[in-house]
Amino acid sequence: MSTIAHPPLNDVGAPRRHSVTARTARTTYSLPVPLDSRRTMARAWLWLGLLAIAGSGLFSILLVLSRTPVVNGLLPGVDFFRTALVVHVDLSVLVWFIAIAGLMWSISGRHASVALGWVAMVLTCFGTVAMAAAAFTSDPQPVMANYIPVLDNRIFLAGLIAVAAGAGLLVLRALLAAPATGALIDGHAALRFGISAAAVASAVALLAFVWSYLVLPHSLVGKAYYEILFWGGGHALQFVWTLLMLVCWLWLGSASGAPTLLSPRLAVLMFALALIAVFVTPYAYLAYDIATVEHRNLHTWAMRLGGGLAIVPITLAVVEGLLRSRAPDAAAKPVRASLIASMLLFASGGIIGALIHGNNVKIPAHYHGCIVGVTLAFMGLVYHLLPQLGYRTVRGRLAVAQPYIYGLGQLLHIIGLVWSGGYGVQRKVAGADQVLRTAGETAGMGLMGLGGLLAIIGGMLFVVIVLRAILAQPECARQGA
Repeated sequence: MSTIAHPPLNDVGAPRRHSVTARTARTTYSLPVPLDSRRTMARAWLWLGLLAIAGSGLFSILLVLSRTPVVNGLLPGVDFFRTALVVHVDLSVLVWFIAIAGLMWSISGRHASVALGWVAMVLTCFGTVAMAAAAFTSDPQPVMANYIPVLDNRIFLAGLIAVAAGAGLLVLRALLAAPATGALIDGHAALRFGISAAAVASAVALLAFVWSYLVLPHSLVGKAYYEILFWGGGHALQFVWTLLMLVCWLWLGSASGAPTLLSPRLAVLMFALALIAVFVTPYAYLAYDIATVEHRNLHTWAMRLGGGLAIVPITLAVVEGLLRSRAPDAAAKPVRASLIASMLLFASGGIIGALIHGNNVKIPAHYHGCIVGVTLAFMGLVYHLLPQLGYRTVRGRLAVAQPYIYGLGQLLHIIGLVWSGGYGVQRKVAGADQVLRTAGETAGMGLMGLGGLLAIIGGMLFVVIVLRAILAQPECARQGA
């Protein structure tokens, strides 16, 4: 099987020439950051992502404390927990992910429809602020719907609509500016294909949300309404995040000195297989009524099938590259740490998913592992791209430790949830509603709390490290030279 070697990139995105040897015959997956308005737009999305994950961390402090034995008795109660949970989830899973997707689409796409991208940015920022502010209103009315929990009040819903509109324009711009793959497929082209495939999956997800809204029975209210509204589109969004995570894994592997034997054409094939399954989404709407069990189950089946087809081969290829690689240099160590932690957490989430029985805290343990796997991949990509965006290169022990601190905290968090789930502790409850009857249940939720607090520390460390690199900017002048 032949591969197409591509020269690595320097800090400004320009290829460095070197001789091709047997060792460098492996495929290098990378993308340069363009030195025009697209870089400025990418920086803006990075800032939004940092603000979202920082805000999520602040709300998660209150969230974890509200579920930790003894400490939770000092907090206002269940409604407080649910309000914090809604904002935490939406900032960390929705806005943070959208922001990093915006960053990737900005640097991958052609220089086209730039104004559309900025309108998308403004709308998304406005919506994010409104959603966070709604938590402090007198009547937040939290609704714990899957995928996109909401506060059922006007301020939050107006913010959510603004975020959706911004995401819609962002996806439209990504599709309009999508580069052609071409006949010669190298590492560059493969990553661009994967990023563009994520834009297509995003369009399908947005279509599903609109479709659900148009056909929803008017008699539904509260949780039943939002659960059905977000079910189809929420499942489709998982294809988006999975595709972008797989792109990051290949990219980070090469960036950390562990290129893979996976050929670009095979990588494109894997991305295509992951994308094809998303088109089960419109079929589910055509084949079954939106409120039926068959409709719900078809979305779940498609997500399991489509993700697995691409995840396993790419995972094996990246792991093989890591095992055969040498120790990375100082600048690449945080990138490799993020990659390893991402793969371990995502794998943990997948394993836990096979252990789920009933409606207990094993369910959030499963999706926490998978979501954190995506988050760690995005963190690693940010570390890698900082110098290309004109900021200081991240290095040092703290930067290397941060992904492991965050990953270990999240791992302890989900182990505690799995432990407690084995005793039947219910999800989406806090305080006395948890009904912790035995020492084992209490210990499990205590471990969950300890891990959650450690994860919060790791998440905030990421924000601090990146902000320090941004504010220092010693490489900015060199980038513009």
